[in-house]
Amino acid sequence: MAKRKEENFCSPENAKRPRQEELEDFDKDGDEDECTISFTNGTSTLTAAEVGIIESIQLRNFMCHSMLGPFKFGSNVNFVVGNNGSGKSAVLTALIVGLGGKAVATNRGSSLKGFVKAGQNSADISITLRNRGDDAFRANVYGDSIVVQQHISVDGSRSYKLKSEKGTVVSTKKEELIAILDHFNIQFFMKATQLEQMKEDYSYIMETKERTKEQINQGEERLTELKRQCLEKEERFQNIAGLSTMKTNLEYLKHEMAWAVVNEIEKQLNAIRDNIKIGEERAAKLDRKMEEQQVRLNDAEKKYKDIQDKLEKISEETNARAPECMALKTDVIARTRAFNDAEVLYNRSLNEYKALKKDDEQLCKRIEELKKSTDQSLEPERLERQRRICWLKEKVQALQDQESSVNQEAAQFEQVIEKDKQEHVRIKREDLDVRHTLTYNQRQLKELKDSKTDRLKRFGPHVPALLEAIDDAYRRRQFTHKPIGPLGACIHLRDPELALAIESCLKGLLQAYCCHNHADERVLQSLMKKFYPPGTSRPQIIVSEFRNEVYDVRLRAAYHPEFPTVLTALEIDNAVVANSLIDMRSIETVLLIKNNSVARAVMQSQKPPKNCREAFTADGDQVFAGRYYSSENTRPKFLSRDVDSEISHLENEIENKKAHIINLQHHLSALEKDIKRNEELLKRCQLHYKEIKMKIRKNISEIRELENIEEHQSVDIATLEDEAEENKIKMQMVEKNMEQQKENMENLKSLKIEAENKYDTIKLKINQLSELADPLKDELNLADSEVDSQKRGKQHYEDKQKEHLDTLNKKRRELDMKEKELQEKMSQARQICPERIEVKKSASILDKEINRLRQKIQAEHASHGDREEIMKQYQEARETYLDLDNKVRTLRRFIKLLEEIMTHRYKTYQQFRRCLTLRCKLYFDNLLSQRAYCGKMNFDHKNETLSISVQPGEGNKASFNDMRALSGGERSFSTVCFILSLWSIAESPFRCLDEFDVYMDMVNRRIAMDMILKMADSQRFRQFILLTPQSMSSLPSSKLIRILRMSDPERGQATLPFRPVTQEEDDNTS
Repeated sequence: MAKRKEENFCSPENAKRPRQEELEDFDKDGDEDECTISFTNGTSTLTAAEVGIIESIQLRNFMCHSMLGPFKFGSNVNFVVGNNGSGKSAVLTALIVGLGGKAVATNRGSSLKGFVKAGQNSADISITLRNRGDDAFRANVYGDSIVVQQHISVDGSRSYKLKSEKGTVVSTKKEELIAILDHFNIQFFMKATQLEQMKEDYSYIMETKERTKEQINQGEERLTELKRQCLEKEERFQNIAGLSTMKTNLEYLKHEMAWAVVNEIEKQLNAIRDNIKIGEERAAKLDRKMEEQQVRLNDAEKKYKDIQDKLEKISEETNARAPECMALKTDVIARTRAFNDAEVLYNRSLNEYKALKKDDEQLCKRIEELKKSTDQSLEPERLERQRRICWLKEKVQALQDQESSVNQEAAQFEQVIEKDKQEHVRIKREDLDVRHTLTYNQRQLKELKDSKTDRLKRFGPHVPALLEAIDDAYRRRQFTHKPIGPLGACIHLRDPELALAIESCLKGLLQAYCCHNHADERVLQSLMKKFYPPGTSRPQIIVSEFRNEVYDVRLRAAYHPEFPTVLTALEIDNAVVANSLIDMRSIETVLLIKNNSVARAVMQSQKPPKNCREAFTADGDQVFAGRYYSSENTRPKFLSRDVDSEISHLENEIENKKAHIINLQHHLSALEKDIKRNEELLKRCQLHYKEIKMKIRKNISEIRELENIEEHQSVDIATLEDEAEENKIKMQMVEKNMEQQKENMENLKSLKIEAENKYDTIKLKINQLSELADPLKDELNLADSEVDSQKRGKQHYEDKQKEHLDTLNKKRRELDMKEKELQEKMSQARQICPERIEVKKSASILDKEINRLRQKIQAEHASHGDREEIMKQYQEARETYLDLDNKVRTLRRFIKLLEEIMTHRYKTYQQFRRCLTLRCKLYFDNLLSQRAYCGKMNFDHKNETLSISVQPGEGNKASFNDMRALSGGERSFSTVCFILSLWSIAESPFRCLDEFDVYMDMVNRRIAMDMILKMADSQRFRQFILLTPQSMSSLPSSKLIRILRMSDPERGQATLPFRPVTQEEDDNTS
């Protein structure tokens, strides 16, 4: 038996029940069966069990339940929780009955028909057992799981169906089920340990020994009779004359016949070998063609890459010149505007100069007229008119100054209003953007909350329903191969910090689906139409032939000693998913570099790593050799593992967006008020401006009337001469200013022409680059077509090579079969004739000669008697005698050896029993000590009884009490300790326990639960199914713990319709 340690348990596959042929090694050291389990801080690191555990169970019309399940059990700890009557105990009862147990073993009834729901004709139980690994039961027949289906009729009879993983019925016999249970060491109906099995085996061997002794006695009696018959046959054989020559010839012909058959098979073998040689030559030729095709494909891909690099270089150069072009264009616009402004100022000065010159001419003319005038009679009136004109001019000047001030004030109001309106438009646009972002975040938050219960909803609210529709269509055989997707659900991150980088790389491919062919794609498109309304975006569908192996990308994959590629950063179990991402995104050539500056240094400051096209940072930024694109997203949407953190972040972001919207609304409201107030002030300024304009026109009109009065009056010549002199000074100043402005205008004009020339030059270069890119784009399309053509050519040769290799392998298998046949025929020929002889005749000719010679021998036998028959009878009698004599001798030696072995084995059995007893006691004491309890376990192996006594508190202060004297909680805790102690020495792959904590208080329940979970953690290779009405909400979060919550019970049937039956009836039904 396997050696054990206190906290070290063997896996189920190494603890099978010993079979008959294993008894001889029963006393040897079990090194080969010993489990090797490593522990870290007391926790087992052994993986999940591979055989014998329960994967799922489903019940129909069982007890008071119409349908229960299917329940998917985890490989370690499973809690089945629910209210009383919900079906917990029905699951345990179904496990016992479904695996062949009798009704009385369930303590739930005495007859199988009592388990059929009232009003139904039958009940069905379906149990799936795991069947993996090296110790799987008939793995080539059943596969990775065994489905045990039991049908119980209302009359109490039952039938079995044992199905493979694919649903094929393998057997309907209970013997097959018993063999499976025995192989998996499932001990529903035996004692807890293998002691009972060993004892039964020992008893069976002793019975076999007694039967063997009886056979020896019978054989010795039979030997005497056979010896007498053999002597009689020998005497009769010696009294008969034999036929010699013909039989000798017949034997020789048989020898030739045997080797003639060998010759014919050898000829066939040579022909097959020749065909294989020709096929291998053709395979080599196809390999050369494939290599040539690969070379052409590589050349086409190189040409495509070269053209693409040229285009990228042109694009980069164009993009590099674009900022310079924009800057030059801006400079041209600015210098043109400056030149235009200078030209306006020059024209304004020129007009002013012309007006001053005209005034000068008028003043000179007026002075001359006044000098000639001799009439001074109206001098006082003229002076009064001159004073009035001066006063009106001063008033006009004041009004003009006021007009300019009001005009400037109106312009300021207009600028403020325009600025406020622009700000209003910008804020309005920002408010709309924030609202769109808020809506998107709210939708994403809803999807994340839904994904807590169903991870698939993260890829879209319709995804779970779509996958159910795909499963249903696949069951109806509408798909050749079941589509795979969404791809994001089929991949797992090795480093969670790279989630945003991988999402930025794969983008929409995370929601894509894979189809084997276009027919499957059309079916999937029709299914998507039901869940994605017109106008909404649908997931991408990738059509590619499904393969079971991932592409070999070692030659074209990027490599860096510090940074992984997207392919190596992902755990992808499905080869189809990996191949699709390689085809669609070339993930083997994309590096993942967390730090942005390091990514720039790797990709841009030096030559990028071999085969590396691009890289992504942890912030989602995309880095090329000459470009850098920042990511628009700040957090991952599909691949994040911390959903609660994402939900919290989104909730905070939504609150911030709502607050931002409120602030924007307040800002908009304030802007609208400012615009309205400034528009009112602008209207007032415009009104005031109109009033001033009217006054200016009125005063100017009066001045003109006074100046145009043609009266003979004296004029103040001195005033006019002063005005003329002042006008000349102004003309000189304007002329000087005009020359400066003209010089400035000429300088600005030359600067404008220079800027325009630079802009035209850079624009010409950009246009030339665009003209160079157009033919390269055409060449790129042609190169792309050439790459596709070469790929199809390569695929053609690969398909031909595959077809040819299949034919060649078929020939090789035929060769192997022929060689085996040749070996068999040669073996048969050597049995007939040990030495090979040269045969010139064919097998058909020899067969005819043998038949003719046999006819002659039969004719001779008819006349002289059958010598061969007599000889045959003698040989048979002699062989029978010698065979029986040998058997009797062998049985005698076997009995002697068996007695020696069983003596040693019985000692080993007693030692093993003592070890199990001690181990159980130690485990029981250790578990009780966790609550400062003391206990004793007394094993009476002779009478096959076990007594338990437990003392709560300090054991040295009180005597041990019987279990019946304990309280409900103390008894429940002690019972759990007892069960765990038994589990420590039991070897079954799974354990089931029903309502173990019903009468416990919270302290006892917590301690008992910790003990059970501790044992389960140390025995991850075993399965634990615990049934309880408690909620189990306080359990720690662990991937090893699965909680199955039962629905509330149906109250249509309060009790089960059981009736007492006799043991004989139950035996007959099972």
